[in-house]
Amino acid sequence: MPAQPAQTAPVTVLGLGLMGSALAAALLKAGHATTVWNRTASKTGPLAAQGATPADTARDAIEAAPLVIVCLTTNDHVRALLEPEATALKGRTVVNLTNGTPAQARELADWAAAHGITYVDGGIMAVPQMIATPGAYILYSGTDEAAFATHRETLSALADTKWVGTDPGLAALYDLSLLTGMYGMAMGVAQALALTESEGIPPRDFAPLLTDWVIAMAHGTIPGMAEGLATGQHLTDVSNLAMNRAAFPNFTSAFTEQGLRTDLFDPFQDLLDRAVEQGHGADGFSRLALLLKKD
Repeated sequence: MPAQPAQTAPVTVLGLGLMGSALAAALLKAGHATTVWNRTASKTGPLAAQGATPADTARDAIEAAPLVIVCLTTNDHVRALLEPEATALKGRTVVNLTNGTPAQARELADWAAAHGITYVDGGIMAVPQMIATPGAYILYSGTDEAAFATHRETLSALADTKWVGTDPGLAALYDLSLLTGMYGMAMGVAQALALTESEGIPPRDFAPLLTDWVIAMAHGTIPGMAEGLATGQHLTDVSNLAMNRAAFPNFTSAFTEQGLRTDLFDPFQDLLDRAVEQGHGADGFSRLALLLKKD
């Protein structure tokens, strides 16, 4: 029989959806005495079988550990759950791993501070199956970096930890920024696969080519765009915005000819048009980030 991990710092997990359950399971595997609570009590069963202690109420769960990890559907649910438990939470550290906005994180941090609660916000850069694997990491931010440092070893059982600053909203900002890049990629990949499939090309045959191309372009494009924004030097000797504007109608025309919608790509044509019309035709893609600002 394999050796069981020694018991370490106790921790509570509130919320046992797919992600919350994965977090609790990782803590149990690392040897932490883990108390779990979920509004639907039946979800505690599989974790109890792994050694977790189910709590009858959220307050019972909160009172079981100095570190309370929250992973719910939305931050509105977090606020509704935690506000009635402010007294029980006083003096404890709440790590909120619920996806939300920077403004929501700052509001929760202000509420927590007013009630003597230490608040750390987090953004999980992983799907549930990736928790406690080498590819996963979680972004953290909050006004009390010392509290994060105190619990960092416990949190490292979930994924690699990345502290991004003392502004509570930064973890959410980083999280949404990274996911923005992912969704942009997903839209492009969906359009590319729709285009090839319109001619009967098997998706599995095309996928390796697309994967290699996207990876190569990411390595070549992202650092260059970041450098352009950092230095204010947007000129390029590769493919400028005027060239891209001239070529881009080929894409939307091909989509239409192949019986596909152009909704995903129409806004990019508008952005290229605006860039050139404002005199930025010689610039590279980094200029586009500036044109996305409302002012």
